[in-house]
Amino acid sequence: MLSLATSGQTGARRFVTATGGRFMRDGRRSFTRLPEFAPMAKNMGRCFSRPVFHHCRCFSATGARRNTSSATANQKTPSYSYVIIGAGSAGCVLANRLSEDAHESVLLLEAGPKDMLLGNLKLSWKIHMPAALTYNLCDDKYNWNYHTLAQAHMDNRVLYWPRGRVWGGSSSLNAMVYIRGHAEDYNRWQREGAEGWDYEHCLPYFRKAQCHELGENRYRGGSGPLHVSRGKTNHPLHQAFIEAGQQAGYPFTDDINGHQQEGLGWMDMTIHKGKRWSTASAYLRPVLRRPNLKTEVRCLTTKILFDGNRAVGVEYTQKGQTKRVFADKEVILSGGAINSPQLLMLSGVGNADDLKQLGIAAVQHLPGVGSNLQDHLELYIQQQCTQPITLYKAQKPFLMVKIGLEWLSLFTGYGATAHLESGGFIRSRPHVAHPDIQFHFLPSQVIDHGRVASKIEAYQVHVGPMRSTSIGWMKLKSANPLDHPILQPNYLSNDDDLWDFRECIKLSREIFTQKAFDPFRGPEIQPGPQVQSDADIDDFIRQKADSAYHPSCTCKMGSPSDPTAVVDSSVRVLGLERLRVVDSSIMPSIVSGNLNAPTIMMAEKAADIIRGRRPLVDPGVPVYQPPTLATQRSAEGTSSG
Repeated sequence: MLSLATSGQTGARRFVTATGGRFMRDGRRSFTRLPEFAPMAKNMGRCFSRPVFHHCRCFSATGARRNTSSATANQKTPSYSYVIIGAGSAGCVLANRLSEDAHESVLLLEAGPKDMLLGNLKLSWKIHMPAALTYNLCDDKYNWNYHTLAQAHMDNRVLYWPRGRVWGGSSSLNAMVYIRGHAEDYNRWQREGAEGWDYEHCLPYFRKAQCHELGENRYRGGSGPLHVSRGKTNHPLHQAFIEAGQQAGYPFTDDINGHQQEGLGWMDMTIHKGKRWSTASAYLRPVLRRPNLKTEVRCLTTKILFDGNRAVGVEYTQKGQTKRVFADKEVILSGGAINSPQLLMLSGVGNADDLKQLGIAAVQHLPGVGSNLQDHLELYIQQQCTQPITLYKAQKPFLMVKIGLEWLSLFTGYGATAHLESGGFIRSRPHVAHPDIQFHFLPSQVIDHGRVASKIEAYQVHVGPMRSTSIGWMKLKSANPLDHPILQPNYLSNDDDLWDFRECIKLSREIFTQKAFDPFRGPEIQPGPQVQSDADIDDFIRQKADSAYHPSCTCKMGSPSDPTAVVDSSVRVLGLERLRVVDSSIMPSIVSGNLNAPTIMMAEKAADIIRGRRPLVDPGVPVYQPPTLATQRSAEGTSSG
């Protein structure tokens, strides 16, 4: 709990007095006590319990770190200008940008721990070593470990959804692939009711966030806090994949995130000097010394506090204690596509009928909360490699130790990359306006989210459709904040999605049969040579397709007239005051690519909206158009024989 008493270096303690408007000082820190909420408490119903809380604003995060006795803490509740829930991909950005205004105070609450043990990056190598990413995908130390309901159209399988619960959120767990999506994704958002979120208004915020190692241009940023780099291994299998794509008739693109997404090329990654560059590294840790920024970890926010329809603070648990904090300006939810709608529903914001069944009084009936759930599915097409050049040997204990020691001492070598260094985007069929299939190529074999070790030399491509039409939902399991919500993505419930996946497999196989892979190609491992008919391919999809870990869209941004919308174009929760949501949950529809870069962009843009700044815009920015939509690819490739 934030303190209302401070202790100076001599240990002297001074408390806020009970009279209005008094100040407390100890030479370096100051607080002022604002008027009590006594008149307000009558209207706050279930949100406040007696006795009435005193409301004390923290002007200094440094001073706020001092603790009082529990009796004092129960009587006096601190406040900040902004209270941000979730120190993930969006929350770290907001904490940085909103605390740039020295006259504002910011509190950032995170359910998980810090991303460094004892302040030492090397002691937290499982987070910061890029090649170690699978460790945290399989460990609940930094991970919410969500699971879906059994999926009726996928052989009743329960799918695993890892989500970050640590400083940096999922940017501290993900594969560090930096993909923005296509320009038309954002133009579609505008048509879906997200006014001012078209590509011309989003591109400047991608640039603002980014510091690309290749330098600045109209599409890339060169001075932002988020370092982005290209792979350094120059692995022959990555080269073969890009060359095979061209032989199959797809263009080479020198910047998947620039003018031309369509084609195959080298991937951008959030890796800097051999280390994962999460939003905690980029945005949060560099500004922790700001006196107006306070962070708390291992605290689970359980409820938003309301006065009528106005958010005034939050309640959270930490070290077994229930605590409260007030927001003088706004409460901002940045918990992600699962936690943000969950917290809204726990606080009485959602479908009133569903909430009533759980004994939760409705503050605002918003049936869109938790609906519109969207995700990307993907498959691994795997081929045995005839040469010993994959990452198979690097997974042997002796070499793993050698790789780890090199990374710990120099931040170089095979530990300094996630190895997803090439990939691309293509169109699945003629008359598709922009790419709807994504590739990630890996010179290795992944089995069961990395939980099972590979036993052979092999390579694979991760492939999946980008704009599936199956839409899901999430609901509370109970009124207990510790219970994971019910997750129903409804995967493959639309037959069109199954057709798209068939094409993903057929087109991936075609690339793997090109001449560039002749020196490396062994037998197909997955799906396997016996899987050829559409019926067999469909069975394989149902058995093996898995989440790409991109849940989103559960607090949809849209017009107030849209019954499924949750926030407006200024990311304010509809029908409520002083409450916003900023994370991947507010996407109107899922973008054509990974979600981390778009989420960071959204937080940068939202920060300007919250601060009342004029939005950035780049009118008329050119975007690649294929020479013709009459064919599935731009040119006929070399026959694979």
